[in-house]
Amino acid sequence: MALVPAKVFLTKGVGRHKYQLKSFEAALRQAGVAQVNLVQVSSILPPRCKLISKEKGVQLLIPGQIGFCVMARSDTSEHGRLVASAIGVALPKDRKQWGYLSEVHGHGMNNQQAADLAEDLAAGMLGTTLGFEIDPDKAWSEKEQAYKSSGLFIRTTNISQTALGKEGVWTTTVSIAMFLFE
Repeated sequence: MALVPAKVFLTKGVGRHKYQLKSFEAALRQAGVAQVNLVQVSSILPPRCKLISKEKGVQLLIPGQIGFCVMARSDTSEHGRLVASAIGVALPKDRKQWGYLSEVHGHGMNNQQAADLAEDLAAGMLGTTLGFEIDPDKAWSEKEQAYKSSGLFIRTTNISQTALGKEGVWTTTVSIAMFLFE
C-alpha cells in the first residue's frame, strides 16, 4: 500500500512555557495541529500534491490521526535569543514531477532571512533534480529569477516563524508542511 499525500498545507506557531515540552505543545496549538500524532518525514512533495490553505487543511484533520509532516522547530530558554523556523516549497511546472520541501531551524535569523533560506534550499534541491544548477553563492533574489525564468518551476513559497526568547520560559517556533490523504 503506497501512502502518497494528495494535499499539503503550511502552518506555523509560537509557544512559550516554563517547560520545553509544553512550549512545543503551545506552538503546535497555535499552528492548529496539536490534536494530531505527528510523524516527521523528509522533503519530497509528491507529484500532483495540491497546496491548500491552512484553514481548509485544519478542517480536514481528525483528532488522534497519524499525520505526516515536514517540520522545522527551534527552541530557546535564553532571554533575547532570536529563534527561527521555516519551510520552503518548490513546485515544478510538470505536475507529474515531484517537488521539494525544505526545513530551516536556526538562531539569530530574522523572519525574512529564514524565509529566503528555506525557499532557496527547496528551489536548489528541485533545480538539481531537473538538471538546472545555479551558483550557490548568488543571492536568493538572483537565483529566484533564474529558476522562475527557466520554465521548469511553477513557483516557490515558504512559511516562517521567529520569536525572541524570554526570561524564565522556553520559547518554541514551528513551521510545518502538513500532508493530507484522500
